[in-house]
Amino acid sequence: MTAFPHKRMGVLVGPRKPEALQVGIDLLAWCQSQGIELLAAGDLAERIGCPQLAEVDGRLVEPIDLLVVLGGDGTMLAAARLVGDQPTPVLGVNFGWLGYLTEYALAELFPTLELLRTGAYSIDHRMMIDIGLHREGERIESHTALNEAAINGAPARITKFDCFIDGSMVTTFRADGMIVATATGSTAYSLSAGGPIVHPAVPAILLTPICPHMLTNRPVVLPGASRIELVFPGVKDQLLMTIDGQRVIDLQSNDRVSIERSAKTFRLISPVNHNYFHVLRTKLKWGGR
Repeated sequence: MTAFPHKRMGVLVGPRKPEALQVGIDLLAWCQSQGIELLAAGDLAERIGCPQLAEVDGRLVEPIDLLVVLGGDGTMLAAARLVGDQPTPVLGVNFGWLGYLTEYALAELFPTLELLRTGAYSIDHRMMIDIGLHREGERIESHTALNEAAINGAPARITKFDCFIDGSMVTTFRADGMIVATATGSTAYSLSAGGPIVHPAVPAILLTPICPHMLTNRPVVLPGASRIELVFPGVKDQLLMTIDGQRVIDLQSNDRVSIERSAKTFRLISPVNHNYFHVLRTKLKWGGR
């Protein structure tokens, strides 16, 4: 393990987290005592009195050595979008509810930052997926997701769509929608829709139908190298695709959505003694009474 450089650090705070303001102030004081430049995302910079992270369209345009996230898993998904193409490791401190991705407790923040300076850390490279929207034969939008791309039809309406894997027809689904998730996203929306839990080290892509109207339709776990295409012929009602709960896109009739493994990974800082099943036991209350 290599000691972390810690020259320029960023901080991102989740929305509606007023209690995180004091933590931001304390973090700034700690950084100043260590000779580290702290930059904050959004209006937090003005509120705690430090420079603002340089970003364009919600993405970093200048490199930083570390991004500290104070919030829940939703804020971590926003961090994944903010980091974008930058190889920036992310340290998540849980201010949310479950916090699968924000693994550290608040009391662990500053001891962990000290440990990072000694090299006592590990980086978990989480697989991401690239999503393309194709219309009339042209790719008109491209996005990257850490958790999932979720496609939902109008309330109380069945959506009909064709599914292809690696160019081969799989079936025509009739369902309320479809979730295409990573292993990281397997404990998010996909799990709520009846999908399996997949260890994040497994390079897999999940297809989880939302309330399928055929009893034989079940979630499918695919190799990470698979290319999935969903085609929506004859769409008359509203159809939306949501990327990691952050970006919502209107789909039209005959649109084609492609999903495949991304060359990017999300670099998540984890404790050296990190145990995924301990996280599951804690968050899902396994074995509780």
